[in-house]
Amino acid sequence: MSELKLPSLDYAALAPIMIMLGAALFGVLVEAFVPRRLRHVVQLTMALLAVLAALTMVVLNADDRLITAGQSISVDGPTLFLQGAILVLAAMALLLIGDRSVERGGAFVAQAAVTAESADDRRQAEGRNGLTEVYPLTTFAIGGMLIFVAANDLLTMFIALEVFSLPLYLLCALARRRRLLSQEAAMKYFLLGAYASAFFLFGVALIYGFTSGIPGRGAGVDFATINAAVLESPASPVLLFAGMALLAIGLLFKAAAAPFHVWTPDVYQGAPTPVTGFMAACTKVAAFGALLRVFHVAFAGAAWDFTPVLGAVAVLTMLVGAVLAVTQTDIKRLLAYSSIANAGYLLVGVLSPSRDGLSGTMFYLVAYGFSVLAAFAVVTLVRDDDGEATHLSRWAGLGRRSPFYAGLFTFILLAFAGIPLTSGFTSKFAVFGPALDGGHAWLVIAGVLTSMVLAFPYLRVVVMMWLSEPGESTPTVTVPGGLTSAALMIGVLATLVLGVAPAPLLDLATGAAEFVR
Repeated sequence: MSELKLPSLDYAALAPIMIMLGAALFGVLVEAFVPRRLRHVVQLTMALLAVLAALTMVVLNADDRLITAGQSISVDGPTLFLQGAILVLAAMALLLIGDRSVERGGAFVAQAAVTAESADDRRQAEGRNGLTEVYPLTTFAIGGMLIFVAANDLLTMFIALEVFSLPLYLLCALARRRRLLSQEAAMKYFLLGAYASAFFLFGVALIYGFTSGIPGRGAGVDFATINAAVLESPASPVLLFAGMALLAIGLLFKAAAAPFHVWTPDVYQGAPTPVTGFMAACTKVAAFGALLRVFHVAFAGAAWDFTPVLGAVAVLTMLVGAVLAVTQTDIKRLLAYSSIANAGYLLVGVLSPSRDGLSGTMFYLVAYGFSVLAAFAVVTLVRDDDGEATHLSRWAGLGRRSPFYAGLFTFILLAFAGIPLTSGFTSKFAVFGPALDGGHAWLVIAGVLTSMVLAFPYLRVVVMMWLSEPGESTPTVTVPGGLTSAALMIGVLATLVLGVAPAPLLDLATGAAEFVR
């Protein structure tokens, strides 16, 4: 009888994940034992401290290059860079989630089980303190994302996908106002997410079958075995291509790439705005971190086969995001289609096999995350008695009412449009340059043309804010509290600094752009 051997664990390398999941579990206990009046402060403080502690461990692990936990977790340059990015952006999102000065009681419903549009629902919307369960849900999601970008086999990746997806489904349903819209968004996200997860899991099964034919090597779904199977397996390539396609569907759904983007506008519009910002920034980092690892490590030997297909998806994503953004009349839906278009630009970087392509993609993820969180921070401030005023017609003349915040939003929109001296220009240059060098000029041409189209809806909002007269329906801009102000200023400053002096972060990304295989 063979002796059972437990997998070796490098606890220091796993510390960021363990800290976030431990904080989430402790947050559940806080909900059970801490008095209600103290929970908000305790939960927010604990979540921020956990993020800071996890980020500290990421920095301390900067030189680690190893595979641990039974070959299921890879700690290398891209893992640590993307984990750091998720934690920094998550800290900004937590500041938006924790602010209760912009909306009395916070952005979240006071009682999740209340019937939408009922008298109880209207009473809770008048200012009762919101649910504090959002903090353990958010920290669970962050922990899942940290695992997702570090996963070294497909089953671990699937578990991480569920760990961060399930809390997001719940968070989307917890908006204080417009409860029916919020619940509809959560239901759509949950149902479509369940289908995407099923596709991913079916892809795992097919890939496992493909690896079973390697001579002298057992079947498996770890990336080393998959890479060896791509090069050596005598099994039918139909299993490989079908498995890759199904895995890509699951990952591209989370990345909001067309044609798997249909959930994005409705969910971005219906979810509480701080949660929308959290998804737009952190979920995109996690999704593209997983895409990079799967296609650069596991399926690197099949690049000739998947590049044309993913390239077509990238072009379609850019076109859908840019063209449909022009037709939008709601600012959150406009930012949703902007996110879809940016997913297409990021796919251009994913398809660049060089080290510069990998580093450019990671840089883009960080720069876009700062900008989109700042954008949603401004959206939370433009409001009237019924809550956020997200219809674009309500933003007419906003530059006259509040020139400072309209100026900040203008700067962010110019960054999204890729204007020089902003992080948006540097980001696009960072992914288009390696793609051009790698022979993907057709993707770069599509990216440049769609960027020109996408600039129109951004500039239309700018013109509307500054050149229109404010009307009776033009809302005021609420004076933000300290938490929202901090998140907004961090996002705007990062957008400026990464446009004017991007070299330090680009160098950091370039130094981290090497996978452990």
